[in-house]
Amino acid sequence: MRKQIAAANWKMNNTLEEGTKLLNEIVGSGLQLSDNQCAIFAVPSPYLISADQQVAGNSNMFVAAQNCHHKTSGAYTGEVSVDMLASINIHYCLVGHSERREYFAESNQQLAEKVDLCLSKEITPIFCCGEPLSIRDENIQNDYVAVQLNESLFHLDADAIQKVVIAYEPIWAIGTGKTATAAQAQEMHAHIRSVLANQFGNAVADNVSILYGGSVKGANANEIFSQPDVDGGLVGGASLIASEFVQIIKALK
Repeated sequence: MRKQIAAANWKMNNTLEEGTKLLNEIVGSGLQLSDNQCAIFAVPSPYLISADQQVAGNSNMFVAAQNCHHKTSGAYTGEVSVDMLASINIHYCLVGHSERREYFAESNQQLAEKVDLCLSKEITPIFCCGEPLSIRDENIQNDYVAVQLNESLFHLDADAIQKVVIAYEPIWAIGTGKTATAAQAQEMHAHIRSVLANQFGNAVADNVSILYGGSVKGANANEIFSQPDVDGGLVGGASLIASEFVQIIKALK
């Protein structure tokens, strides 16, 4: 069975004290994760070391960076390299989150470079893709997402692509008042898997975890995660509430 993942993205939220309390509540909730499940916490960079120490010793719990730079080092003030992440024992990193694409104009080529750098340091990239409202309204979302995958991931070989986690974000359903249904999530996840299958073969595509990143909450996690091609979620706001995120983790297949 593919790895089932509940990934928390704290974004630019929580002081150190608040984050420590939140993580303690989740870690101390008595969760029992099976071998095919894991919980990942993408915390702000200043908290990476302390958060990693908090989850240490807890089976199948990991800390992720929210971003990395697409160069190995240099005069990039304020940026974080994959070498830095590897040096502090971080094994996951978000790549290409919709907010990074929109606010920081990250290109598909830059994201391909980030993916390569992560893999070179044995850091699992959680590669984000998804379409905005204008694309969904034109009903060209399938082609749009296929291009994102093609330009950022299809230079990889079959072994490497299976080390990538994909997160689909229906940007059109986040903060717009529109709602994505579980069926719509499944439809796009199945499309993403078919695109992978066309490039790498069915066996490889069936081994890639694809997460849903569209306002997952405790109340809808069971329905969303029950879809055959949905392998968990990349969770924003609900991951900032311990009871909510625990409920989401418990909904994993």
